[in-house]
Amino acid sequence: MNNELYVNVAAFIDYENDLLDAKQYDEWLTLWQDDGYYVVPIDTSDENYSNRLNYAYDDADMRRMRVARLLSGESVSVESNGGTIRLTSRLRVKQSDSDVVEARCALLITESRLGNMKQYVATVEYKLVPNGDRFAIAQKVVKLINAEDYLRTISYIL
Repeated sequence: MNNELYVNVAAFIDYENDLLDAKQYDEWLTLWQDDGYYVVPIDTSDENYSNRLNYAYDDADMRRMRVARLLSGESVSVESNGGTIRLTSRLRVKQSDSDVVEARCALLITESRLGNMKQYVATVEYKLVPNGDRFAIAQKVVKLINAEDYLRTISYIL
C-alpha cells in the first residue's frame, strides 16, 4: 500500500469529520463532486441504492437542502443538539484506478442532545477523486450497524 496515499486519505476523512462536528456545513459541501452521492441505506447488504429505500440518498441539490435545514435551526436533528464527536478507525485504502480512491473505515458518532448521549456505529465507504492536493467525494455510504432496527432520530449528516 502507498503510505502517502493512506496518510492523505486519513487526513481528508479527519478533516471532513471535524467540519461536521464543528457544524461547518457550507465548507463540508465544498468537499463533494457535483455528481456525488451521500447515502445512508436501510438495507446495508444491498448496494443498489438508487432502487431501494434509504435514510438518505442525496445528490448535490439534496445535500444543499439538508444543509439549509440544519443552518436554519428548523431541523429536528439540530434541536437542542449539544454537538457530536466523530471518531474513525480501521481505515483501509485502495486505489482502484488512477481516477478513484476507495476507502472504508469504522465510524463512531457520539451525540449529545437534551442532556442525553447517543452513539451510532457504522462502516463508511468512500469513493474519492484526487483533486489537486486533496480529494473530492464522489460517494459516501454510511452503513449503520443497526440500520434495520427502529431508529428514533438520527443526525441528518452522519
